[in-house]
Amino acid sequence: MMAKAKNKTQPTAQSPAQFIDQIDHPVRKADAKRLLEIFRDTTNLAPRMWGPTIIGYGRYAYKYESGREGEFLMTGFSPRKANLSVYIMPGYLDLEEKLARLGKHKLGKSCLYINKLADVDEAVLAEIIDYGVQYMRARYETWEE
Repeated sequence: MMAKAKNKTQPTAQSPAQFIDQIDHPVRKADAKRLLEIFRDTTNLAPRMWGPTIIGYGRYAYKYESGREGEFLMTGFSPRKANLSVYIMPGYLDLEEKLARLGKHKLGKSCLYINKLADVDEAVLAEIIDYGVQYMRARYETWEE
């Protein structure tokens, strides 16, 4: 049996608000502040920094078939230089209809890339975040910070 593996990205003591205040780009900073509100209102979870650049909400425990297990954020975002990265842990299965209504975006495996919030419908973004959190709560052991 494999021991719990430590993820490279771990929770830190840095304040998400202080992290956002350090963002130079005015639109990215404003969008990050708005995302704090959207995630708070949608998840009812407190934000926590994960590593130097990810703002995460909640935690879940995972275990792979290989036996590797660990913990990671349930959902979150990162205001990166190139775009806003929104993390929806189950990925984007069964979200075609919502994604079609979202607006301009690109997809990664568990990442939704948005250039700026003005490009998307915030209500649809909240639906996608809520879907991800409900999916994780139904299938994994989850908890708040």
